[in-house]
Amino acid sequence: MAGSYEDRDGKIWLDGQLVEWRDAQVHILTHAMHYASSVFEGERCYEGKIFKSREHSERLIKSGQLIDFEIPYTVDEIEAAKKAALDANGLKDAYVRAVAWRGAGNDMGVASRGNPVRMAVAVWAWGNYYGDAKMKGAKLDIAKWRRPDPATAPSQAKAAGLYMIATMSKHAAEDKGCSDAMMFDYRGYIAEATGANIFFVKDGEVHTPTPDAFLNGITRQTVIDMLKEKGIKVNERHIMPEELESFEQCWLTGTAAEVTPVGQIGDYNFEVGALTRDISESYEKLVRS
Repeated sequence: MAGSYEDRDGKIWLDGQLVEWRDAQVHILTHAMHYASSVFEGERCYEGKIFKSREHSERLIKSGQLIDFEIPYTVDEIEAAKKAALDANGLKDAYVRAVAWRGAGNDMGVASRGNPVRMAVAVWAWGNYYGDAKMKGAKLDIAKWRRPDPATAPSQAKAAGLYMIATMSKHAAEDKGCSDAMMFDYRGYIAEATGANIFFVKDGEVHTPTPDAFLNGITRQTVIDMLKEKGIKVNERHIMPEELESFEQCWLTGTAAEVTPVGQIGDYNFEVGALTRDISESYEKLVRS
C-alpha cells in the first residue's frame, strides 16, 4: 500500500462499523482538530498477533481519561475492533493505529462535554520506521523543544497535543539530514526521541531516563524486563546532557521504532555494539513468539 493516506483501498473501523477507507471522514468542526482532544495508540501486528494488544487498549482508555473523556468502548470491544480491521484488510503483519477523539457536536469552544467521543482503527503495512538506520544506526539531532512539566501537560497520556513539538523537532532534524531528534525535558535532563524512548550503555550497564516527564512506553518496559532477565543492570535515572560523551552504545525503543540502534546524537558518536544487536534480535524473536 502506497500513496496518500486519504486515498487508499481497504477498510477502516469507524464508530463500530467497517467503512471504505476513503469514506472514513470527520467534519471540519471536529473538536479534536481545533483543540487537540485526541488520544491514540500505535501497535504492530506480527504474524496475525498484535504484540501486547490488551496493554495498548487499556492505555488508550487511560489516555482518554487523562485528558478528560471516556472512550465509549471496553477493552474487549477495542480488541474486537482491531481484529475486525486486520481481517477486513487481509493483513497479518501490519501497523495498527487506534484513535479516539472528541467529535463535532453542540460545543465549539474550549469546553466540549456535549460532543460525542468517537473512535477509529486503521491498519496498514509499514516497514522499518527509521529505514536502514535499523542496521547502521540512526543519526539524531538535538531538539530545541523540551518535554513539558507534568504539571503543564499530562505526560502519561498518549495524546495528540503532546506531539506538536515532536513534529516540529523531527522536521528540524530531517532538514539537517538526521532521522530524528533527541529531546530534553523541562529541567534539561535527557528525555527521549520525538516518538521513541532512549537507552544508553556504559561499562556493561544500561542507563535510561526516568519517565517522569514523558510517556513510559510499552516497548520501553518490555526491553527493561528483557535486559533484567539477561542479568544486565538497568539504571533508570535522570541523565545530564554532558554524560553523552561517556556512553558507548545507544538505542531507541517504540512500537514503530521497535529497537533501533543510534550511531550519532549531535556531535556524539556511538557504536552499534554487541548488547544493542543482542537486544534488538531478542526483541524481534519475542514479538513473534
